[in-house]
Amino acid sequence: MGKILKFIVISFLFILPAHADENYSTREHYTKYEFEIPMRDGVKLFTAVYVPKDRSKTYPFMMKRTPYSVRPYGTDNFPLYLGPVSFDHHYEKSGYIFVNQDARGRWMSEGVYEEMSPHNPDKQSPTDHDESTDMYDTVEWLLENIDGHNGRVGIWGISYPGFYTAASIIDSHPAIKAASPQAAIGDMFIGDDDHHNGVFFLLDSFRFYNSWRVDHNNPTQTNASRIQIPHDDAYRFFLEMGALHNVNDKYIHGRSIFWNYLMEHGTYDEFWQRRNIIPHMNGITTNVLNVYGSFDAEDSYGPNKIYQHIEANNPGINNIYVRGPWYHGGWVRSEGNFLGNVPFAQKTSRFYQKEIEHKFFDFYLKDEGEMDLPEAYAYYSGENEWRTHDQWPPADMEPFTLYLQDGKGLSTDMPAGDGADSYVSDPDNPVPFTRAITNGRSREYMVEDQRFVARRPDVLVYQSDVLTEDVTLAGPMIADLFVSITGTDADFMVKLIDVFPDNFPEHDNKHMDVPMNGYQMMVRGDIFRGKFRNSFEHPEPFVPGEVTQVKYELPDISHTFKQGHRIMVQIQSSWFPLADRNPQQFMDIYSAKDEDYIKATHTIHRSADYPSSVTVGRIPN
Repeated sequence: MGKILKFIVISFLFILPAHADENYSTREHYTKYEFEIPMRDGVKLFTAVYVPKDRSKTYPFMMKRTPYSVRPYGTDNFPLYLGPVSFDHHYEKSGYIFVNQDARGRWMSEGVYEEMSPHNPDKQSPTDHDESTDMYDTVEWLLENIDGHNGRVGIWGISYPGFYTAASIIDSHPAIKAASPQAAIGDMFIGDDDHHNGVFFLLDSFRFYNSWRVDHNNPTQTNASRIQIPHDDAYRFFLEMGALHNVNDKYIHGRSIFWNYLMEHGTYDEFWQRRNIIPHMNGITTNVLNVYGSFDAEDSYGPNKIYQHIEANNPGINNIYVRGPWYHGGWVRSEGNFLGNVPFAQKTSRFYQKEIEHKFFDFYLKDEGEMDLPEAYAYYSGENEWRTHDQWPPADMEPFTLYLQDGKGLSTDMPAGDGADSYVSDPDNPVPFTRAITNGRSREYMVEDQRFVARRPDVLVYQSDVLTEDVTLAGPMIADLFVSITGTDADFMVKLIDVFPDNFPEHDNKHMDVPMNGYQMMVRGDIFRGKFRNSFEHPEPFVPGEVTQVKYELPDISHTFKQGHRIMVQIQSSWFPLADRNPQQFMDIYSAKDEDYIKATHTIHRSADYPSSVTVGRIPN
């Protein structure tokens, strides 16, 4: 069992706000330069460099590469933070040379932009390039042209810049000594951003891509404006919009090239496979700090898989894994002591910054401090404690399988006899992903109370007895369903839920005004498009009425179900409008018409022959 780390209260940390010392002036301590750095194919990448005014010592480079702009532009204009966001401006005060670069084809950089720029493992000519070579060429230029450095380079980034961090360390430049891909996008069809298990994430993609143009031909400091949902009810907006193809017909009108790509590539074809960075994470000689939020709604697939591939294929480096109870980027955007209505008891973001990230970069880039970090840090919600492990997932886990039972029960016993539960899935009345009436997606829905759907007839609910001891679960969850349907395609959504006891205390720090007694906290949930059950490349229809296995992996968890709580599983077939609707007919959904969406009856079997279940690793008490 991993060690439990009791959080040490450091008094001044609890006085400062989340991003403290905002009176610190980067302008007073740094000089800003702007360069157009040439790449091997002649394209120039716009790069802002911030050099300490104190020239009495040398400094390492700290770099971020981004498609989101290195604004503010102009050598007289400074952002609040130059490097990784830290509550005490640690990096700016301790001294680094900060380098922020517009990615190829974005904003002020020249070249052609490609979404999730594919890695090129077979470069044939001296001008062949990818993100790895762009980083290599940039590092070479910095070492030769910027004075006052110590010869070491670090790189970091969150989300899309996290992808650029990962892509930049393939066949690492020897000067790169530390890299931190944080919430890094890995594969946009299997599990990050645009799709989860082949299901198109409608709400996020609509809000993002209707202003995301890839026809950038000249350096620019402006961006296209977004099309806004005209009222505060996204559920109603997308339901009234109808079939998915209506997005382009009614709103985007072909102006977003990548939206067109999305609509043209509805299977895991070469277009998506080339954009999967995970298999290319080889030739890495730098030390790596992988950061992941347990309640990340956007990139919950890539960070784990990138860490695992680096670990398996790059011996000799220190490859560290950290997971906290955070939403997407929450380790720099929040205190990390609450999410929605759920308390985490500790200011986990501050612990991460001070005790993990600062140590990592300062040691490898400055030779300061000691490298005493474990292989894996994981914060376990429920018990609200940090644990350390020698690997992730933890080596001491045992398989823990919960089977669906008669009477909506849930237990570790195999079901006996025959049993099944059915519901009607109606695309005209899809299950909402949140009880909020909103035109966007909150971060808090990942831990939202699920009682708002538990009584719907199209949501199946299975619940354990009251736990007589703590149950600590970690690693990926496997949903193993045996289903029969009246249509030829269906989506299946599985949620693992912590049911709080009736005496759970109330508190005032609430995102939603619901009682905490009996609260149904979603620990993890994800959706799967049934036609991809055997292959994401080659979808297959269901045979109506035939029992079929649908087995898929959900993102990792680290959670303790406390004594006195219950474990619940909910199953449904829509999660709208976060996920697009399935017509429930085997077809290209991106070409479906309004009349193609039909009702269907879905049956979940729970018998000795067809034992539907969920499995996750359990750490022994």
